[in-house]
Order: sequence, then C-alpha cells, then structure tokens
Amino acid sequence: MTRTVFCRKYQQDLPGLDKPPYPGSKGQDIFDNISKRAWEEWQAHQTMLINEKHLSMVDPSARKYLQQEMEKFFAGSDYDQAEGYVPPSE
Repeated sequence: MTRTVFCRKYQQDLPGLDKPPYPGSKGQDIFDNISKRAWEEWQAHQTMLINEKHLSMVDPSARKYLQQEMEKFFAGSDYDQAEGYVPPSE
C-alpha cells in the first residue's frame, strides 16, 4: 500500500516518499510533510538552478542558497528561477 502524506506544497493528501531524502530532522520533516510529486519537482528545479546558475556544490554558500530556495519551493512562496529560462512549449 502506498504511504500518503498531507503535502505542504500542494495542501492535499498525496503519495509520500519511500524514505527520508536526507539524514536527521530535515530529512524526517521532508519525509513526513512533502509528497513524492513535490520532491521530484524540486529535484528537477534544483538541477536547473545548479546548471543555469553554474553553482558548485563544494561551495557552502551555493548549498545554503539551494536550501533556502527549497524551503520557499515547499512553502509555496516565490522561489528563484533561472534567468532567461523559457519552459518548452507543449
């Protein structure tokens, strides 16, 4: 049976993650409150930010920036977009 969570981003019950994505309390919070759909969307957005902004994951300020953007993304606040990015038309 699929585990469901009340997703913080979408404000509805949705399938949850199979395991916490991070160790510690932050990972547990995501596991308990973020849906699999929202997590996958964040991963795609994070990858775009890393690539388009040329972020280095060895740079502590880049990791802190992504952490802050992740919080905004899941909270439904305005979050940073890659400059000049145009989503593909359908």
